[in-house]
Amino acid sequence: MKTEIMAIPSQAMSHLGALLEAAGPSPAEKMAALRAALPGISVTCCDFSDIDTEAPVLETPRFNLYLIDTREHCVKITTQPETATGVILAEKPPLARG
Repeated sequence: MKTEIMAIPSQAMSHLGALLEAAGPSPAEKMAALRAALPGISVTCCDFSDIDTEAPVLETPRFNLYLIDTREHCVKITTQPETATGVILAEKPPLARG
């Protein structure tokens, strides 16, 4: 039996930037806000240097947000909310912040 995987509603994407700006200053507070806004969606964080060769779907002055697709055997970065099953939050290093 195959488990139903939730995708990110496309209307949620327009709210995520404002959500990241409004949430508390720590990465943990940003993660908590994302988890609350995206129930059933995988939310994780990683070091900026682990993912800096990928294009984020959303950028704020301090964070980049990436979408992942876990529907197949290998996880892959995607730019399509309708196939995204999770998000990755990466905090920019101080020198990379605009």
